[in-house]
Amino acid sequence: MKGTLVYKILKDHLIEGDLEIGKEIAIKLNQTLTQDSTGTMVYLQLEAMGIDKIKTDLSVAYIDHNTIQAGFENADDHEFIRTSARKYGLVFSKPGGGICHQVQLERFAKPGATLIGSDSHTPTAGGLGALAIGAGGLDVAVGMANGYYYITVPKVYNVKLTGKLSDKCNGKDVILTVLKELSVKGGVGYIMEYTGPGVDSLSVTDRATICNMGAELGATTSIFPSDERTLDFLTKQNRPEDYTPLSPDADAEYENTLEINLNDIIPMTAKPHSPDNIANVKDEKIKVDQVAIGSCTNSSYADMMKVAKILEGKKVDPSVSLVIAPGSSNILRLLSENGALATFIQAGARILESACGPCIGMGQAPKSKGVSLRTFNRNFKGRSGTMDADIYLVSPETAAASAITGFLTDPSELNIDLTITEPENYGKSDNYFIFPVEEDLGKPVVMGPNIKPFPKAIPLTDSIEKNVILKTGDNITTDDICPSNAKLLPFRSNIPYLSQFSFKTIVDDFYDRAIKNDGGIIVGGDNYGQGSSREHAALVPLFLGVKAVIAKSFARIHRSNLINSGILPLIFVNKDDYDKIDENDTLELSNVINSVKNGKEFTVKVVNKNTEIPVLFKGSPRETEVVLNGGFLNYAKNNKLEV
Repeated sequence: MKGTLVYKILKDHLIEGDLEIGKEIAIKLNQTLTQDSTGTMVYLQLEAMGIDKIKTDLSVAYIDHNTIQAGFENADDHEFIRTSARKYGLVFSKPGGGICHQVQLERFAKPGATLIGSDSHTPTAGGLGALAIGAGGLDVAVGMANGYYYITVPKVYNVKLTGKLSDKCNGKDVILTVLKELSVKGGVGYIMEYTGPGVDSLSVTDRATICNMGAELGATTSIFPSDERTLDFLTKQNRPEDYTPLSPDADAEYENTLEINLNDIIPMTAKPHSPDNIANVKDEKIKVDQVAIGSCTNSSYADMMKVAKILEGKKVDPSVSLVIAPGSSNILRLLSENGALATFIQAGARILESACGPCIGMGQAPKSKGVSLRTFNRNFKGRSGTMDADIYLVSPETAAASAITGFLTDPSELNIDLTITEPENYGKSDNYFIFPVEEDLGKPVVMGPNIKPFPKAIPLTDSIEKNVILKTGDNITTDDICPSNAKLLPFRSNIPYLSQFSFKTIVDDFYDRAIKNDGGIIVGGDNYGQGSSREHAALVPLFLGVKAVIAKSFARIHRSNLINSGILPLIFVNKDDYDKIDENDTLELSNVINSVKNGKEFTVKVVNKNTEIPVLFKGSPRETEVVLNGGFLNYAKNNKLEV
């Protein structure tokens, strides 16, 4: 990885450790972000750490997920986060201000800066050359408290771009092409670094779209160089002083390379129910019931203006519901001033506030057995709020064209020039921000009755004997472990309540199984825990007494969240041993502490089958200590580095 852009940024921020692939290092942390769906847990953890003030250069608390206030729960969470931001010195972004990743890109992210966020799509900021990583909430809380972040040095995957993208295509079509080539597991253990002459032709927002869905590859993050395009973007956002040119060396060393000619990119779609189930739009002639345009993936000004060009003088098909959510209040203002908003309304679109909304199941659920085209990043079963709906991921261009025809439509078939001219200056509005004030630091936080303490882990024991209460297949998502929909999102601050719905997309009675067995062990396949960064997918099992998860492999963020929560993530030494364990088997783990300490294989005995299976905990020395201590919070109180 010598000479890569990733290497340069890590080296510039290195605090502790050796910059070698597979080694854990600590890096200086410049920025953090949280959103309200995961933020309450972050600030509860910050409270438990007893700090006076954050140590990052900038931290922002966004309200963008749970904005529908059908009851007091969401409003109480917003007030808790607002008063936490006041107490610790964060910028607070009010509801309606915009989607965290789009606003961070516009207002705060910087080339060469390090950023972690309690949302898996934090890598969006890689579009302007930031090293931006999605992390669990506890990692973010500790990062704010201490000013640094631990990361295992990943390999670097070079995605070399040539050619130029058609005006009918989008960064979305590029990343769907990458997903087609590499799958949802193809980026695991890597940072995706985009290089080549094709980079020059991509706008910062197209780059951001590509980085955003690098999360769906399983990658640690994705990053583009910072160049003249970056300077132009920052200048139009009124912050040219934040520009720093950044690029890899000509002889940079990469562990893998994928070459893509942008001239060959055509409109693509991800079919149900996975972001890597890719097909060409022109080959899928299906009837469409709903179209949703927005999300942190595709809600930029350029995206919105292309949609306006397609809808101008047209009418949404009578059988289609079209909803549009601009990514920020500033974009919404510009659309209202230039007439694009009127075009949307004249065409028959429904305008949503600048928030995540339907992307995370907060409203706009499709009809039963409906087909919904979405410019979002995930199409997991049930995520839309309708279990039997079919969700297709597409670009804004494809979405708008399809809204008019009523069928999945290739925008290349439209005789419309989709090149756009961006404004010389985007302007800015601070009306949705509350900036920290020195005299407010230390003021108490306000907690409503729905906010419950997070469950606390206990130190690791030397022997564990529990029943297998669930066995899953491959690619289990955090949406499976802790479902995300409009009914449950208001209870993200209430782990006891959420626990009743754990694994509901797979089995109806996981909660009952856990209670009946006084906790237990989960057995999983490959890529267990893919998807969101939400640590609720670890906190809910912790609350229910899950002591360990044994899997063929783990998704990066979820594995970290399990460790941070004091749950033991174990991998099969021989993947075929997965077939030797069934639900309701009794597993006995012995000599656990010594084996974990020394990174040695140890035996899991399947008591009722008199079978022994070797497993392994693979972790850095720090991760080992975190597990032994019963979680990151216990560890962080007693182990701090000098920044």
